[in-house]
Amino acid sequence: MNAARSIAATIALSTGAICHADTYALIVSGLGGEAQYEQRFEAQARSIATAAEKVTGSSSRVTALVAAGANRDAIRQAMRALAGKAGRSDRVMIVLIGHGSFDGEEYRFNVPGPDLTATEFGQLLNQIDAGEQLIVNGTSASGAVVDRWKRDGRIVVSATKNGGERTATRFPQFWLEAVTGPAADINKDDIVTAAEAFDYASRKVAESFKSDVSLATEHARLEGDGASKFQVARLGAAALAVADPALSSLMDQRVKLERDIESVKERKATLAEEAYYDELEAVLVRLALLQKQIDAQAAHPAATTSMLGGSHGRI
Repeated sequence: MNAARSIAATIALSTGAICHADTYALIVSGLGGEAQYEQRFEAQARSIATAAEKVTGSSSRVTALVAAGANRDAIRQAMRALAGKAGRSDRVMIVLIGHGSFDGEEYRFNVPGPDLTATEFGQLLNQIDAGEQLIVNGTSASGAVVDRWKRDGRIVVSATKNGGERTATRFPQFWLEAVTGPAADINKDDIVTAAEAFDYASRKVAESFKSDVSLATEHARLEGDGASKFQVARLGAAALAVADPALSSLMDQRVKLERDIESVKERKATLAEEAYYDELEAVLVRLALLQKQIDAQAAHPAATTSMLGGSHGRI
């Protein structure tokens, strides 16, 4: 292994241009029908919106619609606003919480006033040009929308496998746990990806039914590529990085190097033993050097306005 070359590569990475792609989030809680559900859905939406601020870096990029404010017109307006702000290089995350229904032909998201259909919501989604999109539909019967909403560049997560699973879902609560704490962060890099959050929430749903000694009434689905790269939560140094462009750039480089390590491991069977360990060592050296830079930058973050100040776009 050429150590000098590895160090040079790390330096080149650390001095590269900082990506200015933005992340936008829309969190919506629909009708509960009963007081206990109304309160639960609203609390979940507010907490997920707060967690989203650590990913977007600004409360101005997070819109939360709850209670009477989550009606069809308000959702349409928020979706059109997203379409007007999010460019091709940006990311958009949308989370729907509440009750849904499916009559065999059309899915409906239950909101105050007229419901929002899967057809109309899909049309609104298609107006958003963001190159990376994540739609998490945590409602009952949500599996009915997956095939209709999925497309290139869009990840669709549903709490149920189809429109026939119609009971109140547990998935949103465990998704909330995934994005607000370290439990879902499997590789302990202070970043929770959509794949990690989905795996955690799905597992916890299954465990909850087993604990209740009851038949599972929901089975989550994830369709689309890029879930292992789409960030849904930032913790620790990663959360600080959103407000510090230099630290954010370093954290993004760390994610790439970690993927490089996995790539080398996946190719182990195709490489000679010496070549495998040389490649692995090269990436590990770069990662170690980069981590020193991250630690140093995190200890002396850029002076910026608190990213958690202010209120959500709309609540």
